[in-house]
Amino acid sequence: MSPKTKPENDGRGDFMAASVRLDMLDGGTLAVTCAGDWLVQHGMPSVEEVARRMAAPPALSRVTVQAAGLGHWDSSLVAFVAGLESVCRARTVAFDKGTLPPGVRRLVDLALAVPEKTGTRRADTGKSLLVSIGEASLRSWKGVQETLSFLGEATLAFVRLSTGRARFRRSDLMLTIQECGAEALAISFVISLLVGLILAFVGAVQLRTFGAEIYVANLVTVAMTREMAAIMTAIVLAGRTGAAFAAQLGTMQSNEEIDALATLGVSPIEFLVLPRMLALMLMMPLLYLYSAFAGMLGGFLVGTGMLDLTGTTYLAQTQASFSFTDFFVGWGKSVLFGALVAVAGCMRGIQSGRSAAAVGNAATSAVVTALVYIIISDAILAVLLNIVGL
Repeated sequence: MSPKTKPENDGRGDFMAASVRLDMLDGGTLAVTCAGDWLVQHGMPSVEEVARRMAAPPALSRVTVQAAGLGHWDSSLVAFVAGLESVCRARTVAFDKGTLPPGVRRLVDLALAVPEKTGTRRADTGKSLLVSIGEASLRSWKGVQETLSFLGEATLAFVRLSTGRARFRRSDLMLTIQECGAEALAISFVISLLVGLILAFVGAVQLRTFGAEIYVANLVTVAMTREMAAIMTAIVLAGRTGAAFAAQLGTMQSNEEIDALATLGVSPIEFLVLPRMLALMLMMPLLYLYSAFAGMLGGFLVGTGMLDLTGTTYLAQTQASFSFTDFFVGWGKSVLFGALVAVAGCMRGIQSGRSAAAVGNAATSAVVTALVYIIISDAILAVLLNIVGL
């Protein structure tokens, strides 16, 4: 066969353009001859030409790469030969690069020794809108499946706990209770106190125009016991404890500690997730009590400091507006929100990748997921409670 491309001088001194010649030999062997100077800055021939020749009849049994008149070369020649060998492997065609310089052969072997890591290649930015929507839908559906799978495993872990067959260390449970309970008390108290101050101040500004400042106590009491104490405590724990859970489990995932537990026959959900969920579900109701008290204390400070109400009057109005129905609604929400924060943190930690960046992403995702869960569940409960008359 005549050469496809001959080496030509491009007018830049002794430089000879890189070229490839294809020759068909006996026995179904295709000889690929590389000549000229193979330099990245001057471009290189495409592997696609050789691939199209391999796909055309007659069928090939072997491809050999030869060097004839080869000048200077760099990684462009290595990339070409490596790509050609990959095509031959995909077509189960024997490949021979024995006549190439030893340096090229070693670099090609090194390049193909480790498979390409998924996700390292530059993403294609030319996707159509429908493709992008389809991929986003598939990712969302996969996320839903992973969430349901995690919830199922967590439910089974609670079932085993109820029968006394769950395996986890009680010391881990007590330590987690301390971390998400006693150590979170100060920040929860301060945040709820400020929320009570804000509610009372905003309410006072509006109610003063009607001469009904005394009803600031009603506003703060109902808002804190029914909604704000549970929500603000959950938000604080989502940023403080949920992110910590995700970071802890993500680090264990990157260090292969979770894989080691599974290898030993210990369920990671029981050993790592169950104590954290129990701790948050037990501590959230107690933190809710402190938060509700702190919010009403903030309202008391505004009422007695800004509205010239006496302490006795404000406390009497607070007692009159207090409802056990509102209290138990808020208390029940706190238990639910604690479970949701724990689920979000532990789930994102278990799903974390095995790098430092993945651990950070897991912590961020845990906070966002917990906040979304809290707001959606609170909205659903508000509608349901209104339907049943609570």
